[in-house]
Amino acid sequence: MVRPVAFVANKDTMINNYFQQEMEGQESEDVQAKALKEFNGLSTLLAEKGVKTLIFDCRIDPRTPDSIFPNNWVSFHEDGRVFVYPMFAPNRRLERRNDLLETLRNQYQLNQFVDLTGWEEKGKFLEGTGSLVLDRPNKVAYAALSDRTMHEVIDEFEAQSAFTVVRFTAYQTVGEKRLPIYHTNVMMYVGEHFAVICLHSIDLPSERENVKEHLFRTGKEIIEITEKQVLNFAGNGLQVINKNREKLIIMSTTAFQSLDKFQKDQLSKHGQIIHAPLNTIEQFGGGSARCMMAEVFLPPKEL
Repeated sequence: MVRPVAFVANKDTMINNYFQQEMEGQESEDVQAKALKEFNGLSTLLAEKGVKTLIFDCRIDPRTPDSIFPNNWVSFHEDGRVFVYPMFAPNRRLERRNDLLETLRNQYQLNQFVDLTGWEEKGKFLEGTGSLVLDRPNKVAYAALSDRTMHEVIDEFEAQSAFTVVRFTAYQTVGEKRLPIYHTNVMMYVGEHFAVICLHSIDLPSERENVKEHLFRTGKEIIEITEKQVLNFAGNGLQVINKNREKLIIMSTTAFQSLDKFQKDQLSKHGQIIHAPLNTIEQFGGGSARCMMAEVFLPPKEL
């Protein structure tokens, strides 16, 4: 996780992140203070629940307003590989940090770097586990195509990772138009034995059925959410395991409150639901709890 120091609404990402709002009438210092409070609330809650967290401070220079969402530029894998991804917004590319990776190297085995950032020169993008929802044990990934999630880079990810990527387009209603959702991980997430997903956002029936078939084939209980719940970030959660090997499902309070009792009961079979208020981060960053966590699956370093 990356603690914010200059969090504001990033105008470079508003082009296709329709979850973001303008900061009209808001002072940047107030927005940063609120975002920091929310970050500290979530990170403290994780620590209290026994989740090991590695927290880095955002750099003041260069300014990176979205650095609070590190899962978009990097992913860490069980075989010791680290994937680094091409980013749509030029100011988000500044979030990539060698010092962060070197710190991780002190605790974990980093065996190989897979650098996909060269695609940026060709105008092709794939934004980490925002673009790719990974079912790691089954080597299946789900990708909603958009300006930030493109076939050519997915092809290379498949070749380098041995994941099979299930591709589709997920939409949201913006005004009177149906436009692609900018990141897959705001409309779905997968846990060990379940998947939370807004199937109604996949307009093409053949794509919808293909996604369902892959989820069923890999033993996932499908927990459906509505498009309205997606707007409340109910699709932006993450299942984690704490130090006691207990399963937890992390989300924002906004997401939790949008779920009905049946959905909460379904989820609770797969872990304790914990949530924290992230209203400012959601409103101006267009992302939520899952976006704030880049999970580390690297093998521990041998002593």
